[in-house]
Amino acid sequence: MSYEPYPTSPFGEPTPPPPAGDPAVAPLRGATFGQAVQRFFQKYAQFRGRASRSEFWWWFLLAAIIDVVLNLAGRASGAFVAISYIWSLATLVPWLALGARRLHDTNRSGWWQLLLLIPLVGWIILIIWWALSEKPEGARFDV
Repeated sequence: MSYEPYPTSPFGEPTPPPPAGDPAVAPLRGATFGQAVQRFFQKYAQFRGRASRSEFWWWFLLAAIIDVVLNLAGRASGAFVAISYIWSLATLVPWLALGARRLHDTNRSGWWQLLLLIPLVGWIILIIWWALSEKPEGARFDV
């Protein structure tokens, strides 16, 4: 009989234990749509800690829908263009914080988001990293 330090998921991947310290930095595994949106705004500028895939991708979906709606409405009326810019500016910092926390969950520094400055290639690399499963070593960012 083998000893497993962490319980495993149905796919055989180890599931790290919750952090021993502050629960505010712990990722919420299996977050619902509402929980992901709520945590996005609660952790507006919190760059420490980790974010689960569900936290990240539920918000990504909502943000994409809002951007499409604002851009389509902006084509019909110039006022929506201004609203789109305001929305983008208002969510820039929390987007960067969420991306950093998601990278922490994969045991990478949030500074890797500077890859966003490299057109196409940087985006592709980050999307792949954001989609990866969590690594127990990422708990080092919970401090």
